[in-house]
Amino acid sequence: MKCGGLRRSCGGRRLGHLLATAACAAALVASTAEALRAQDVGTPPRLADLDFVGNRTFPDDSLAVAIVNRASRCRSFVLAPFCWVGLGFARDERELRERDLAGDIARLLVYYAARGFREARVDTVVDRSRPHEVRVRFVIEEGRPVRVDSIRFVDAEPLERMGLLGGLPLRRGGRLSRILLNATRDTLATRLRDRGYPRAEVFIRSDIPAESPYSARVTFDVDAGPYARFGPVTLVGNVRLTDDVILRQLPFEQGDEYSRALILEGQRNLYGVGLVTYAQISEPEVVDSIVPLTVTITEGDVHRVRTGLGMSTFDCGNAEGRWESRNLFGGARRLQVRARLSNVFADGLSGSVCNQAGVGPFGGLNWLVSADFAQPWVYSRNTSLTVGVFGERQSLQDVFVRRAVGVDVGLTRRLDRSTTVTAAFQPQLTTLDAADVFFCTSFLLCTPQDIDVLQAANWLSPVVVSLARDRTNGPLNPTRGYAARLDVEYADELTGSNFSYRRTSVQVSGYREVGGGQVLAARLRGGWVGAGAFGPLSRGSGVIHPQKRFYGGGPNSVRGFGQNQLGPRVLTVDVRRLIFPLPDTTAAVCEPAEVMALTCDASPLSDGDFDAPRPTGGQVILEGNLEYRVHIRGTRFEFALFADAGGVWADADVVRLSDIEVTPGLGFRYQSPVGPIRVDLGYRTRGGERLQVVTSQLRPFDPATDDPADRVQLRRGDQTFVADYVLLDDLALLGPRVDFGTSPAFSLSRLQLHFSIGQAF
Repeated sequence: MKCGGLRRSCGGRRLGHLLATAACAAALVASTAEALRAQDVGTPPRLADLDFVGNRTFPDDSLAVAIVNRASRCRSFVLAPFCWVGLGFARDERELRERDLAGDIARLLVYYAARGFREARVDTVVDRSRPHEVRVRFVIEEGRPVRVDSIRFVDAEPLERMGLLGGLPLRRGGRLSRILLNATRDTLATRLRDRGYPRAEVFIRSDIPAESPYSARVTFDVDAGPYARFGPVTLVGNVRLTDDVILRQLPFEQGDEYSRALILEGQRNLYGVGLVTYAQISEPEVVDSIVPLTVTITEGDVHRVRTGLGMSTFDCGNAEGRWESRNLFGGARRLQVRARLSNVFADGLSGSVCNQAGVGPFGGLNWLVSADFAQPWVYSRNTSLTVGVFGERQSLQDVFVRRAVGVDVGLTRRLDRSTTVTAAFQPQLTTLDAADVFFCTSFLLCTPQDIDVLQAANWLSPVVVSLARDRTNGPLNPTRGYAARLDVEYADELTGSNFSYRRTSVQVSGYREVGGGQVLAARLRGGWVGAGAFGPLSRGSGVIHPQKRFYGGGPNSVRGFGQNQLGPRVLTVDVRRLIFPLPDTTAAVCEPAEVMALTCDASPLSDGDFDAPRPTGGQVILEGNLEYRVHIRGTRFEFALFADAGGVWADADVVRLSDIEVTPGLGFRYQSPVGPIRVDLGYRTRGGERLQVVTSQLRPFDPATDDPADRVQLRRGDQTFVADYVLLDDLALLGPRVDFGTSPAFSLSRLQLHFSIGQAF
């Protein structure tokens, strides 16, 4: 069956061509219906394959969207193994809709005609060689397109005067596309409505001369209408919010030039007021030079209480409660009081679902109590003030336990609807615990006196400037757009900080829909922190607070690693394992003199003889994530295939891209009302690594000065007495590194499971 190639013989008028195309399509449907009626009995055959031949301009996937029939397929290439074994959930089975086949030909003709190809021809070939299964091929002859020879604008003086005729979708020399024609018309009308002309209209005229059937002359007739300004604003529905609070959210005042874009921005601003649940800005249908507006809002509850429970592999059980006042003292001011507990049951469940939560002091109950006040308007509708106070106990697994009280004062300026800049001052009095190994390995401060000074109450008082831009289509599970954030921090004695540093971090995320229910997501993150002096310690140059170093690994980082386990790490071991004889032998790993000289080689010990590796963080981080998400149709479940890569380096001078770890993996998500509940399984492609070893220092026992209770008597396996020693509180950072975590090319020990709430990025 064929249709197309109809050419007008005179006048160049589009109406005749469109009538001819419609008549052709109707004839196709009528002529095909009777032939198909005889075949349309019993079970419709399965449509095994559908393809297109001859389409040079438009890809197959674009044409496939324009028709009704769909071929059976695997729902996603990541589900291909399930399709191969014939599991039904992985396949999207389709039947041939023969009654729509002729209609699909007409739809393709309309598709091509709308994009400038008015002589296109379409034919179909149906292969019925297999029982209960067909294959359909659309054979296309595109023909020569009609191109735009000239573009004229009539009565477009306002557009010319304001320089608004550039950058239009339709270009001279391009195809005569109805889509681009309409887009250009809408662009011109929108530009006028945003610059003072509320009733602007634009009309399209196109002419194809009979003597030149492949060239078109396009004219846009502009009717700008009256120039107008905003008139008085009438408020409806506000009970608790005063008029001035609502008017502050409007980015215009009476007498300003009319702009439809500003009206939409005002509606968005009103929704940003927590108490507003509905907002609408309307205008009269007939206007002259003054446009009065009516703002209608609906207010919600002033006070709101929220509670939540959660579970994850890195902070175990957690619970949170919030109380919020959304109109404190009027003026849409907000006060939020928040309390949060985490690491609940961490010690008891550390061997199972909370395997990344830490044990001992790192597995203790973490808590946070805070109060945050927000003033939405400070000298400008685009500037807001936030003040917060907090007290907390937080642990970073196997790194440190932090207790702090502090204040956070910030000013936020909205540059446009998706971009904000914030300047904040965040002084806090902080103490550290369980960080002795960190300070010894990172800064070579290994004596109890130095460590006590670092772990005591010290001020950490940075000034922070942040720039954020969010152009995604949703906060919990975005599928389109991008988001970017830049943070710069500075702390020094000028800001009242004992710790001095400079820190910069940047993160960019992007999301793109690549098919029905399929999303490609990517993220790039980098950061650097420079060391400064530590005031209370004369030898403390280069000391960076462990909270401000970078750590990698975990459910929101490189998922082939546990929480904070990517990057510099150190092994700890009891010194007695080194100097006492190993089981079933008379030999020890090291002599006491080797420990005291820091030359002891702990390589003979197995991985299980060491405590869990403790991360020390780094001054440089670089991470990249790529994730392909597939929604399983008809369910709340989502399948994901990901590849993460990253590295953390102790110092900027030792950054090598060859150190970057790559960890592929797969995951499942359940779309709950609070966000995706996520399970990810990542795999480390590299085996072991060489790590430094830290142990306790010792010295020979002195009977004249030492307490006999502190004496450690060293004997060999045959009970031969060697000497008496005293274990010191000083740490010994042993020189030789040891191989740790070495495993075969494929090993289950390289798998890392993560369970959490929310997308990874």
